[in-house]
Amino acid sequence: MRIAFFGLPLAAVLLAGDGHEIVYAAASRRAPGLRRLSTRIAPGRTHVRPRVETSATLERVRAARPDLIVSWFWTTRLPESILRLAPGVGVHPSLLPRHRGPDPCFWAIDAGDAVTGVTAHRLGVEYDTGDVLARRELRIDPRCNGWLLARALDRPSLALLREVVRAHALGRPPPAIPQDELAATAAPSLTDEELAIVWSWPAARIERRVRAAAPWPGAWTEVGDRIVTLVRVRATGDFPRALEAGEAAVRGDGIAVVRAGDDAVELVEGRADDERSLAERDLADIVRAAQRADA
Repeated sequence: MRIAFFGLPLAAVLLAGDGHEIVYAAASRRAPGLRRLSTRIAPGRTHVRPRVETSATLERVRAARPDLIVSWFWTTRLPESILRLAPGVGVHPSLLPRHRGPDPCFWAIDAGDAVTGVTAHRLGVEYDTGDVLARRELRIDPRCNGWLLARALDRPSLALLREVVRAHALGRPPPAIPQDELAATAAPSLTDEELAIVWSWPAARIERRVRAAAPWPGAWTEVGDRIVTLVRVRATGDFPRALEAGEAAVRGDGIAVVRAGDDAVELVEGRADDERSLAERDLADIVRAAQRADA
């Protein structure tokens, strides 16, 4: 098929390897596969982060005469003027309509989902709202953080994209099933302020929030006069009962704990304001220093 591609170059390289012609390529950023795409597969037809709303981009895509528009991790809306040129398909790293938006891996972990997956869907003017074409499920490892979950979904995402494009090329596209709007949830990006840990929450919820945001950008808290990003914590019932929510102490075994809304969390791994890694012992030292300053 003649494909107009938008997104990370690796997918375009794989589609070309499947025998499709990449007649236009918009790379969402400089990433693996870009050199091959721009010099071997689509020379003169590859553009890095073009402004898709301009008439120049529209004319380039129209002149390419695509049979199919494909999006894989393109991070802005494709305008209706481009989507009218050919059928469009994309793959989203969640089980749509759950977790529509730019940060589905964070929200899948934060919500405590046991299962997530990838969904191939028609491209629409609004993000992640098009009819579902196919999906694949993946059980979430309870030790997984946001970055690891995103990586775990890459391979099934690419496999599903290639499968759906192949079906279109054979003239047998999957049946399109409208999404259930009543089941839709949002997966927006969080601000730094929203990533501040709320210590009145239950310990299990705090632990999920830390995992979901790890390793970057990370959930954070203040310990004394220092800001600490927490990369790994453990919910625990072993803590001094005199602590109030948000208060920290160092147990006899040398591990720092912070009281949550019910139990507490152990501080296992973190990051300082200067991006220096903090191990359990470092975090305990920071808590001790804050206690001495308050004494």
